[in-house]
Amino acid sequence: MATKLLPLCKLSRILRLPSSSSSSSSSFRKCSYLLEASVSLLDISSNVHQFHPPSFSRTFCSRPLDFNGDHSQGPATIDYSSLMQEGEFHRLADLTIQELQEKLEEYGDKLQIDGFDVDYGNEVLTLRLGNLGTYVLNKQTPNRQIWLSSPLSGPSRFDWDQNSQAWIYRRNKANLLSILETELAQICGEPIVFS
Repeated sequence: MATKLLPLCKLSRILRLPSSSSSSSSSFRKCSYLLEASVSLLDISSNVHQFHPPSFSRTFCSRPLDFNGDHSQGPATIDYSSLMQEGEFHRLADLTIQELQEKLEEYGDKLQIDGFDVDYGNEVLTLRLGNLGTYVLNKQTPNRQIWLSSPLSGPSRFDWDQNSQAWIYRRNKANLLSILETELAQICGEPIVFS
């Protein structure tokens, strides 16, 4: 205990508490105050190892997509333990992105848009429409999602829905391919069908 009080004595010299009188009783009160403070500090320091912060587990609940239900509930959280296997995710996402790339290249051949370009690299599909904007589609493996950045609708995150066999945005139940068909027809003035 003496070794633990030593730093407190140094602390008292650093603080140099103002003395109201030079009497020994005043000095005694200061020392007893420091002693009480040191005992409190010792109690705290001895209990530090007994303190266990609350453990936060990453548990999420996932609700199935309800196309006929209430749309105001917001996005469902993801139960990461129930996500599809990584290999299955890559197979589905790669198939979707490859098909989109092929259809977009064919679509670009029909259009007369300066700056139209389709590029795929590092698991990112980029569709440049010149002055009309740019679409970016990429895989997010940890979340098992496909993310879309659209010049019209902004960012969206799509999860694979087993029931509809499609990539669905949980927030508004929108289908990835339907969004692209609608927006590209609106921007480019030419319909496109992905499905």
